[in-house]
Amino acid sequence: MHTLDGTELIKQFDIEHLKTNVGRVVTINACVHKIKEMGAFAFVMLRTGRYVVQSVYTNEGCKAPLSDIKEGYYITATGKVREEPRAIYGYEIELNDFTVLSVPAEDYPLHVSARKLGCSIEANLKYRSVALRNPHERAAFKIAEGVCEGFRRFLLQNGFTEIHTPKIVSAGAEGGANIFKLKYFGKDAFLAQSPQFYKQTCVAIFDRVFEIGPVYRAEKHNSTRHLNEYIGLDFEMGYIKDMYDVMNIETAMLKYVLEYIKAHYQNEIEITGAKIPEIDKIPTITFLEAINIVGGSKSKHDLEPADEVKICEQIYKEYGSEFVFITHFPSAKRPFYAMDNPDDPRLAESFDLLFRGLEITTGGQRIHDYQQQVEKMKRMNLNPDDFASYLDIHKYGMPPHGGLGIGLERLVMKLLNLPNIRQASLFPRDINHLDP
Repeated sequence: MHTLDGTELIKQFDIEHLKTNVGRVVTINACVHKIKEMGAFAFVMLRTGRYVVQSVYTNEGCKAPLSDIKEGYYITATGKVREEPRAIYGYEIELNDFTVLSVPAEDYPLHVSARKLGCSIEANLKYRSVALRNPHERAAFKIAEGVCEGFRRFLLQNGFTEIHTPKIVSAGAEGGANIFKLKYFGKDAFLAQSPQFYKQTCVAIFDRVFEIGPVYRAEKHNSTRHLNEYIGLDFEMGYIKDMYDVMNIETAMLKYVLEYIKAHYQNEIEITGAKIPEIDKIPTITFLEAINIVGGSKSKHDLEPADEVKICEQIYKEYGSEFVFITHFPSAKRPFYAMDNPDDPRLAESFDLLFRGLEITTGGQRIHDYQQQVEKMKRMNLNPDDFASYLDIHKYGMPPHGGLGIGLERLVMKLLNLPNIRQASLFPRDINHLDP
């Protein structure tokens, strides 16, 4: 009988491996990213899961012939590490041999080895499995990894519990028609618009919870800022005084996340040229103050995309902040679980966070009183009987609480100054794309 003890692990290549092995022979598993023949020698760029490493081929120094490989081949290469200030990371490998592991059936349809792909978004999405091999394209998802890891680490350090909630649900958290419907063993069901109901439920159990997971919206948008499936960064917390407690947690969390990215993702920052912002304090204005900045909005209850851009430009000009909170939106525009302002019930204890001209967060204080929640549902022409299981959490007691949801792809899009949100989604789902 064969047994495993989990000790013989295949190591993933890290650039530190070159730095600590100058003058020694190393082995690297990689894809041939680019070959540049220079006459007496050739540069063979090797693409690993995170880096592109420079290696040098000569006929005298390498056993295997250069003609055995081309762009897109997967190989195991060996060679001596030497310092080379002109190389990307200051080191290169003098190849002495390589073994071909896998040969593609066809050449790439895109210029994967270019600094940027330079193709249309449609070509990018059509050949998505190829486009993502471009270092600039894939860097967005390492940055996204950093956002999620920073988000998770900060919240765990501050007493939050990570939860995983159902995505097939019996009722929509946001209401309205923008919800995907499906049959669930003969019953009507929906894809979750957010984990809202479950987050609130779990506040009564754990006090503070968070989730990183998919969110579904059946909105027929075809814009550069909308997706029908995206990743939500959600948290909910109990025992708050007001929505500003939630906003303070988000401010501290974003500070942590941005510092975490700068500390752990310099490689991707350099590849993309990303400008990671500094946060000292985030200005806060009311919805009415925001309307005054834009000189009146086309909508009485919300802001248009152009308004968000103008507001951010003005806030940056006045305060030097790339972020701005907008509070006290009209209650009519906010979900039924949003608490109304005690002094003016026409306004909700709800906020958005804008970053570089785009809303990336919606949050606020929730209704925790059973009767108050039932009454608001009725005012919004909703039948409380349709939300019986949700109302159980109010019926059996809830602390004052609130929370928020952040769109991961929107945040990454703005961090990297991407022109289209689809470039921040690994395999984007919009009204035109269900494959790959």
